[in-house]
Amino acid sequence: MGTTGTATGTAVITFTDAELDPYVTHAPTRRWLAGPGLPGVGGLLTFDALRTDGLRTVEDSTGDPRGRLAPDLRTQLVIGGLAGLEGPWTESVLLDGATGEITTTCFLHDRPDLMDRRPLAPSLETLVRFATAADELAALRGQFAAYAGRYGPEAVAEASAQLLALYEAGADGAVAPFWRLAAVIRPLALIAGPGTRSGLALDLPPRLLDEEFGARAVVRFEDVDFPSALTHEPTRRFLREVGLPEECVWFSLDTDTPLPTLAEHRADDPDARLPDGAARLVRLGHLLEDTGLVVDGTTGAVLAWSEAEATLRPLNADVSTLGFTLWLVHRARSLDADHDLTEAYDQLAAALTRTLSVLDPLSCDPTPTAPGDDGRRYWPEVFEDEAGGGLYA
Repeated sequence: MGTTGTATGTAVITFTDAELDPYVTHAPTRRWLAGPGLPGVGGLLTFDALRTDGLRTVEDSTGDPRGRLAPDLRTQLVIGGLAGLEGPWTESVLLDGATGEITTTCFLHDRPDLMDRRPLAPSLETLVRFATAADELAALRGQFAAYAGRYGPEAVAEASAQLLALYEAGADGAVAPFWRLAAVIRPLALIAGPGTRSGLALDLPPRLLDEEFGARAVVRFEDVDFPSALTHEPTRRFLREVGLPEECVWFSLDTDTPLPTLAEHRADDPDARLPDGAARLVRLGHLLEDTGLVVDGTTGAVLAWSEAEATLRPLNADVSTLGFTLWLVHRARSLDADHDLTEAYDQLAAALTRTLSVLDPLSCDPTPTAPGDDGRRYWPEVFEDEAGGGLYA
C-alpha cells in the first residue's frame, strides 16, 4: 500500500493495482483508490487502519469459522469506521469491491449471523465529498466559511438547508440516515455564540427557550427564590431573565419552593450521604434515576448528584449550556417528525453527543474532575439509552 504525504493521520491513503487485486474489480473505485485515495482521519470518518491492515474482508476480520456470516457480507471490504469522540469506532465502513457501494456494519463477533449492512454512499467519491462537506461545516471553512461568527436560528436553518441540499443532490434524493443526521443535527451548534454578554459559556439568542418550549413552560426565578449560597451573579441573572423549561424528557425543574441548597434539601434525612460543599450546591431539579441537578453557587458549574451512588459528576459547564442541552434535546424530538431521525437511533445519539460537545466539551468529556468521579457523563448515556426509551423516555 502506498501513501502520499508524511503526517500520520493526515496523509492520503492510496493503493497500487497489485494491492487492489483481487479485492476490487470495480473500475471507478480502483481509479479512486489509486489516486486521489482516502484521507486518514476526518471529523466523521477514519480510514487510518488501512495503513496497517490494508484491504481485508469482513470474513477475514471475523474468522467466521462456522460460516454464519450472510453471503453478501463475507466479501465486503473493511476500509474504516465512523469516528467517535473517544476511543475506537463502533461501526465499520465497508466497500463492495464489485459495485463500489459503501455501507456500514457493527461487528458482532459472537453472533455474526445477526450482522447486517446500512447504506452510506453510492461511491467512494461521494463518500469523501460528503465527509469533506461535514468537516467544513464543523470547522466553518470552505463552502461554510461564511457562517463563521454567525449564530442564531437563521444561521442554523441556512447551514442545514445548504448541507442537506448537497447531500440530496449527491445521492439522487436518497440520503442515508447518517448524512441526514449530519445535515439536520450538527448545524444546531450554530444556535449560540460564546458568552461575551452573559458572563457564561454561551449567549443564547433572546427568547430561544420560550419559542422552543412555549413561554408558559419556561420558569424564571426571582431573587427571593435564591439561597444566600448562590453568589454567582451570571447564574442568578440567567435564572431571572432567561429561565429554564420546567420539563424536558430527562429533566424536571423544582418549582414548588424557593431553591434549596443540597444540604437543606436533605436536612430531614439523617442518613443522607452528601458531598463536600453541599451547603454551596443549589438544587435546581432532578434527572432520571434519583439524580439531582445542582449548581455550584460560587462558580456556576452545573453538576449531577447521584443519591444512590453518593457521587458528584460534571453535567454542564453552566446554566447557559444546560439551557442549550435542553433546547437541543427538544429540537431533535421536533425534527424527528420531519426527518425520521430515530430510523438510525445509535447514529442519532452519536450526532447529539458530538453536537453538544461543540458548545459544552465538559458535558461529554469522561476525564475525572474530582475524587470519586468515574468519568460517566449523564447526557451521552441518556442519548444512547434507546432500550430505556431514549429521546422518548
